[in-house]
Amino acid sequence: MSSSLNVDIEILDHASDLPIPKYQTEGAAGMDLYAALSKPIVLRPLERTLIPTGLKISLPKNLEAQVRPRSGLAYTHGISILNSPGTIDSDYRGEIKILLINLGQDKFVIEHSSRIAQLIIAPIIQAKLKVVLALDKTKRGQKGFGSTG
Repeated sequence: MSSSLNVDIEILDHASDLPIPKYQTEGAAGMDLYAALSKPIVLRPLERTLIPTGLKISLPKNLEAQVRPRSGLAYTHGISILNSPGTIDSDYRGEIKILLINLGQDKFVIEHSSRIAQLIIAPIIQAKLKVVLALDKTKRGQKGFGSTG
């Protein structure tokens, strides 16, 4: 079962010639985001840079937009998003920018209209934290990363 939701976006002048993000297939979870650049940017190994998309978004309350890496860029070139997944809150109205990092061994050129990330719209729940003297017991207990048991 799929559902849809209307979300307002504003397209800035430096992205006026770029495609509007859309789902590429019926089962896609994310929409491609494009670089909105006046000139190409060379990203050397271990360098990071903030890439504008030329988009602003207005999300309904209780939703977030997640910015995630594109698997093809990660696998082929080592290009990822430094703060992945990035979160766009429902009350943010600035331009969406993507913090890319080159984890590969070669320089990578980002050009205007390069597909650089995916945008996923997701529900959020705000938790109310309650301080207790001790947590409930589970079979797993404290076993996990860094534990010896």
